[in-house]
Formats: sequence, structure tokens, C-alpha cells
Amino acid sequence: MVKIKIDYNFCSGLDCAECVNTCPMEIFDISKDKIITINEETCVWCKVCTDVCPNDCIILDFESN
Repeated sequence: MVKIKIDYNFCSGLDCAECVNTCPMEIFDISKDKIITINEETCVWCKVCTDVCPNDCIILDFESN
């Protein structure tokens, strides 16, 4: 399973939202002016989110059970 972390110290949130707009699995959403993760279990590790994030705020961490 993938654990997705967002570094809010550098995330531009709604001013950017590239991860929300490009994730093919729709793992990112917007809540109270902040990017959040939903449905992390559906992540296929395609890394589109990390590729499009201009501030390198998204960290994908593979967790084995």
C-alpha cells in the first residue's frame, strides 16, 4: 500500500492543485482550501502527482504489510 504525504509548508494548495487535476485515480481532493488525500488504497504508484507538483510537496511511501 502507498502512503501519500503532502508537505503543507511548501504546497500552494488551491493556487496550484495540479495533483488534483491530473491524478488518474482521483486520490487528491480539496477541503477547506487545502489539498487532501482520499482513497489512498487505489493509488497505482504512477507518480503523475510527483511529476506535476512544481514544489515537490508530494511524497509517496510504499508500505508493505
